[in-house]
Amino acid sequence: MNMTELSALMRESGVVGAGGAGFPSYAKLNKKADTIILNCAECEPLLKLHRQVLAKYAYEIISTLEQIADAVEAERVIIAVKGSYKQAVEAVKAQLSSFKKTEIGILPEIYPAGDEVITIYETTKRVVPPGSLPIEVGVIVYNVETIYNVYRAVAEHAPVTYKYITIAGEVAKPVTLKAPLGITYNELIELAGGATVSDPVLIGGGPMTGRIVNGYDTVTKTSNAVLVMPPNSFIVQKKQSRIQTNMKRAMAACCQCQMCTDLCPRHLLGHPIEPHAFMRSASSGVTRDVTPYINTMFCSQCGLCEMFSCFQNLAPTTLIGACKSGLRKNGVPIPQGVSADRVHPNRESRLVSKERLTARLGLSKYDVEAKLVDEQVEAKQVKLALTQHIGAPAVATVAKGDAVVAGQVIGAAAEGKLGVNTHASISGTVVDVNDRFVTIKA
Repeated sequence: MNMTELSALMRESGVVGAGGAGFPSYAKLNKKADTIILNCAECEPLLKLHRQVLAKYAYEIISTLEQIADAVEAERVIIAVKGSYKQAVEAVKAQLSSFKKTEIGILPEIYPAGDEVITIYETTKRVVPPGSLPIEVGVIVYNVETIYNVYRAVAEHAPVTYKYITIAGEVAKPVTLKAPLGITYNELIELAGGATVSDPVLIGGGPMTGRIVNGYDTVTKTSNAVLVMPPNSFIVQKKQSRIQTNMKRAMAACCQCQMCTDLCPRHLLGHPIEPHAFMRSASSGVTRDVTPYINTMFCSQCGLCEMFSCFQNLAPTTLIGACKSGLRKNGVPIPQGVSADRVHPNRESRLVSKERLTARLGLSKYDVEAKLVDEQVEAKQVKLALTQHIGAPAVATVAKGDAVVAGQVIGAAAEGKLGVNTHASISGTVVDVNDRFVTIKA
């Protein structure tokens, strides 16, 4: 299959990055790439699904990676995985002799090893320039479930209709489920035995980069986890804090120790992001030099400075995120042509271990097995978002009262725009349609 055919199939099948922002996967295909990296860092505490899927479907995933490599004429495939994910490592090693381009790259047990800029450096020693995409250094990065979805599209002609998702924290039976897109988080929590605390707060995603969600919110193509947390937990309190309060605390307490910058993963690779400099300027209202504000555009929002580095318990990540959002709303572009400085000579000694981070967040007791149940959950009704990816929303192709079958296109990618199709995750009747959602009752 050539690159044009593969690109069209990925777009039609609705394949997007299965985590993060959901970048349409077909748009990453590029013949400038000499290396394809499978990102199985899964560096946020409590998430389990990527290592589990890789362990179970190693052959399917590696064969698909090599097919992609052939399509873009890349020379090398790297499976980037942590050594502690023993089942996944063993599954990959058992298949390597069958493939000519693929090798395994063992990642350090650090956070955020899954930031693609970090993943690329750890496996190739290439530094992606600030504000640039991986293709600028000849690399394409996909995560595990994304490639498994490509495999299903190519080998089974199956579109994306379900999502693997880990349910963890204060639940009776932590588990990784195969959930139809559009099912509610509450239904998945019940399948994990229900919450074990009163008035739980739900975090959609990992504890570092996830956000507080409602139990009636629904699973999308980028959902990776639901963490059920007690309301007084550290991560909940951090995510519930108000911008105004965070700024006042920064004005009162930031001592310019620079620990946030000293441990910043992107800064350590030479990117011009200095959280302490931003905190100094923002908390004092200094605008003579706008460089600290503009440089927030190079922040990956990994959360390390806020959740680990700052011993004053301030909120650099949140405040930097607000600054970035304001810059974007006012049409300020990410600076281009910026060169990275040298990799910091003390980088290795400043890396933050995932184990230590998990303990600091108060999550060690929740870091238990969450067995993969590879049988799709049944849903009586699903509410499917027409925007589950970066780019233009899909356009509904069904009307209220229509009968649909699982896998049928219910939202078409906008012609000529970045986007993918959306498919019915269950068979049933369309009970509601608008420009944001299609609701199907089984």
